Amino acid sequence: MSSAPIIVGVTGGIGSGKSIVCKVFETLGAVTYYADDRAKWLMNNDPKLIGEVKKLFGDEAYKNGSIDRKFIADKAFQDQSVLDQLNALVHPAVGNDLSQWIDENKHAPLLLKEAALLFETGSYKKLNKTILVTAPEEIRIQRVVQRDPHRSQTDVEAIIDKQLKDEEKIPLADFIIENDGGQSVIKQVMELYPLLIT
Repeated sequence: MSSAPIIVGVTGGIGSGKSIVCKVFETLGAVTYYADDRAKWLMNNDPKLIGEVKKLFGDEAYKNGSIDRKFIADKAFQDQSVLDQLNALVHPAVGNDLSQWIDENKHAPLLLKEAALLFETGSYKKLNKTILVTAPEEIRIQRVVQRDPHRSQTDVEAIIDKQLKDEEKIPLADFIIENDGGQSVIKQVMELYPLLIT
């Protein structure tokens, strides 16, 4: 086996179940970089990024020293140019953080990068393989509304609207895991794992 770590992207629209798929892989020894969680962490802890976010949104982007996610989401999802500017700040910071993380975890049998916008940003091109997690839109909306009490159905639909549709992502993905409640995610991961580490 080559000494360079294998890095596989795990993506899918909001509520598709990317994190669940990663958790199953982790039981087999994989290590996951949760890009969206790290982006949130960096927006609260990276002084340079905090300064840039305040420049874009004003000081009210932070409440009691923490990023006001609802305030940012309301602004960004209403205006594509604001969302693009925010992504242009956050993605390079996440990219640097990811490089450091890869270096720290290079001896793991499999590294996963879990990210909602893998195809949208083009970052999938830097990975060895990609897995797309799919689920019907109505199931995804239901999951997110249950999981995130601060989001309404309309909020979730607005987010879905900004993401590429599964039909556009499927041709770009190397593997697909269906998380529609009808098929075992564990079985799909168990079948896929040996293909990824060889």
